Amino acid sequence: MLRRMRFRHPKRPALLLAAALLLGAAGAYTVKPGDTLFSIARAHGTTVEELTRLNHLTGATIEVGQTLWLPGEVPPTPAPAAQASDPPALPQPVPAGTSQIAGVTVTAPARLRMGDAFVLRLSGPRAGQATVRFPSEVGEDVRLPNEKLTPIGAAGEYVVLGRVVLGKTTPVVYEVSVGGDLVRGSIPVADLGQTVQHLNLPPSISGKLEDPGRKAEDAAVEKAYALRTPQVWTRPFQPAVNVKAQSSAFGQPRTYVAGGPVLYHYGTDYPAPVGTAVLAVNDGTVVLAGKYPVRGGLVVIDHGAGLTSLYFHQSKVLVKPGQKVTRGQKIGEVGTTGLSAGPHLHLEMRVRGEGTNPAGWMNRIWPR
Repeated sequence: MLRRMRFRHPKRPALLLAAALLLGAAGAYTVKPGDTLFSIARAHGTTVEELTRLNHLTGATIEVGQTLWLPGEVPPTPAPAAQASDPPALPQPVPAGTSQIAGVTVTAPARLRMGDAFVLRLSGPRAGQATVRFPSEVGEDVRLPNEKLTPIGAAGEYVVLGRVVLGKTTPVVYEVSVGGDLVRGSIPVADLGQTVQHLNLPPSISGKLEDPGRKAEDAAVEKAYALRTPQVWTRPFQPAVNVKAQSSAFGQPRTYVAGGPVLYHYGTDYPAPVGTAVLAVNDGTVVLAGKYPVRGGLVVIDHGAGLTSLYFHQSKVLVKPGQKVTRGQKIGEVGTTGLSAGPHLHLEMRVRGEGTNPAGWMNRIWPR
C-alpha cells in the first residue's frame, strides 16, 4: 500500500499549441476560465455534439488550459491539379496528441499530472488489432512495467487505459503496434505541487504498520492488483460516500511518524460519521472483503480492464469475495479501523495496481 517516495526534479509541460496553429483546415482553442462546451460551440458557430465528437470527449467536463480542436474555421484552398513536375503530396497534418499508422489513428491527452489515469483512443479499421505498451515505465516504481495491453472496444473505436505513477514527472511514452507498423508518442507530466504532510501518529496507531499480519494483507491486495478480467462497467463512476469534504487529498506526500520515510497517499479520504453507507463506485466483483491490520475493514472490487477500487477503514463489511455488486450498492459502513485516527473512508482507484486520482473517474465512464 505504501511506497517510498522518489524525489525528482519536475519538468513543466511544454506548450503543444505551436503545431496546432500551423494547421489550416482545423483550429485549436485553449480553454479559458469560465468557458463551457456550450459557450465555445456558440462562439465558433458549431455544436456541443460536434466538439464532443471531434475531441473524443466522454462528458461535458473541460479544464482550463485544455486544447480543443474546432471544425474548419477557414475552408482549405483547393490544391491545383498535380503536374508531372510537382513534388509528391505530403501527408496531411494531424492534431497535436494525435498520430497515425496504417489503419489506426491514436489520440492521446495533451498533458498529464502524476497520479492521473488516462486513455489512449484508437480508431480506424485496424484499431482492434493493435497492441499498446508504455516503455517509459521501465525502471520506474511501477507494477508490471511496459505490459503488453490489448485495446477495449468495438466497431473501430477502442481505448487503452494508462496510469501515471506517483512520483513521476518525466514524460509518459507510449508505443502502438499493429502488424509490422509501430508509432511512438510522448505526453508531458507535471507534479502535484504538494508539500510534505507530517502526521506524527501516536504509537497506538502507527504501530499497526509493524503488525505481523501486514505481510499477508499486502500479499492479498497484490493478488487483486494482478487480475486482468474483461471490463464490466458501462455507466459513469459515482462517489463512494455521499459527502464532498476531504480530509486528506490524493497523492499527498506524508510521513506517519517523526523522522519516518516520506510516502505517498494513494487514495482520497472522506470524513463521515461511523455507520455512513459505503457504496460501490461501479459494477464489479468483490475479490477481497474482511478486517485487516492496516486497511481495517476492507473491500476490493474488480471492475475489469485492470481497474480495482478499494475501500478502507470500514466498521462493517457487508459483502463477500466472489459476490457481484452493482453501481451504488451498499457494501459496508464508514469506520475508523486499521491505520486510522478518526472516522473516514479511504477510497483508492488502482489501474493495474497503481494508485490513480479518484476524482478523475467520478461522473464519467473513462478518465480524461
